[in-house]
Amino acid sequence: MTNRECSAGSLKILPVTGENMSGFLTGNRKERGCVMAEIKKKDRQVLGLFTLSMIGVAAVLSLRNVPSVAEEGFSSVIFWIIGAIIVFIPVAFVSAELATGWPKSGGLYVWVKEAFGDRWGFVTSWFYWIANVVWFPTILAFTAATIAYIFNPDLAGNGLYMMTVILIVFWAVTLANFFGMKVSGWISTVGVILGTILPGAILIIMGIWWLAAGNPSQITMTGGSVIPDFSSVENIVFLIGVSLSFVGLELSSIHAQEVKNPSRDYPKSILIAVIIVLLVYIISTIAVAAVVPQHEISLVAGLMQAFEAFFKPFNLAVAVPVIAALTAIGAFALINTWVMAPAKAILVTARNGDLPPILQHVNRNYAPVSILILQAVIGTLLASVFVLMPNVNASYWLITALTSQLYAIIYILMFAAAIRLRYTRPEVKRPYTVPGGKAGMWLAAGVGLAGSVLILIIGFFPPSQISTGSLLFYEAFLFGGIILFTLIPFLVYRFRKPHWKPEKDIDALLEKM
Repeated sequence: MTNRECSAGSLKILPVTGENMSGFLTGNRKERGCVMAEIKKKDRQVLGLFTLSMIGVAAVLSLRNVPSVAEEGFSSVIFWIIGAIIVFIPVAFVSAELATGWPKSGGLYVWVKEAFGDRWGFVTSWFYWIANVVWFPTILAFTAATIAYIFNPDLAGNGLYMMTVILIVFWAVTLANFFGMKVSGWISTVGVILGTILPGAILIIMGIWWLAAGNPSQITMTGGSVIPDFSSVENIVFLIGVSLSFVGLELSSIHAQEVKNPSRDYPKSILIAVIIVLLVYIISTIAVAAVVPQHEISLVAGLMQAFEAFFKPFNLAVAVPVIAALTAIGAFALINTWVMAPAKAILVTARNGDLPPILQHVNRNYAPVSILILQAVIGTLLASVFVLMPNVNASYWLITALTSQLYAIIYILMFAAAIRLRYTRPEVKRPYTVPGGKAGMWLAAGVGLAGSVLILIIGFFPPSQISTGSLLFYEAFLFGGIILFTLIPFLVYRFRKPHWKPEKDIDALLEKM
């Protein structure tokens, strides 16, 4: 029974309560079918404003990103602000309108498909999925290095230990998501509070206390030092790290079918997430830069270096493992959030007939198990290569740059789709719209487009603060990766088979997701 059938004619389906349950018992078959559809829909709507906000924060906020930006010292404040203006805020405004106008599972895929057709919808879904598969090794390495501080910090340099923890964490999160969004949402909420917001608050408080007590700072905090050196493109490449720190706010739109009131709660959750994320990022970065010398900051373990520096003068070494455990929980929540979302996004296009039937399978909790397993296998292989490479910082940055560039392509498609839909689908009701009419949309999406193109371009320049080895290898890796990952979806779409499309109505299937 589809929504279209239930709303046809004079048939009106009321909210299912004890008072109208008699309608289910005495009504005709069509009425009973619509009541059952309403019951199933209510059963799936398990996410309220608070949980949705925490999922948004969990998707974006990660203390893992702080050390890479702290390399810029006090001028990191300007980088965070620029990143928020060209990436975070445009994504927040545009995705809020698109998600409430097209509140269907699939998010970016649905929006680009509505604007440019099936092919580009599939390409967007593919980029969204593969960008996250490429990204997994970085957050997994951070998680493993953080866990090492619970037992022995030296383990962070042990390849066998790193690989073992990466495999355990990645597969544990993958299996947890087999139980569907109710469990996944709970993990994200608890994890982001205990493992990201709490350690972030401690880091901020310690940083403020450190400076207020007159302790020496590793950076100069003056009006002049806050301005970055824009004389060379190599000095502003850290916008790559900042931009990647801000991606993902659109992720919560993928769970639109599980939100109790998407038209009301989604825009509110965006505002809450923006405020929390920006404040924590800026203050935490200053705290790390103030206590850890720039040349000693590790992109993988820099956060724990800062905590260690804070607690060491007070002989509170016992607190470091506790903070490490909490931070590891936060990383676990971040991985948990990102494992499910891209898988659900590409499942929607798979059910549209763009991928083989084996990748269309879901279990009784509507979890895309085949895709989850596939991305875990690919992520494991990528993580193996990452850990076995000799220069951790260089490898970490290289993968970060490629992930940021892939995301830049995704956002270019999203912003272009938002502008086009204002003209081609004006009749669609959008409970939330970007303020200022079409001019407002052009401003928000236009800034986002320009920012995304900038990120795509500067990603090809290695940062001056990090030794990345051979320039030829650096460029070949990035150009080769982008070309390869761009060709694959077009080839798959070109040679897709008619029998890949499910026989059942796609709208009815998507209603269950």
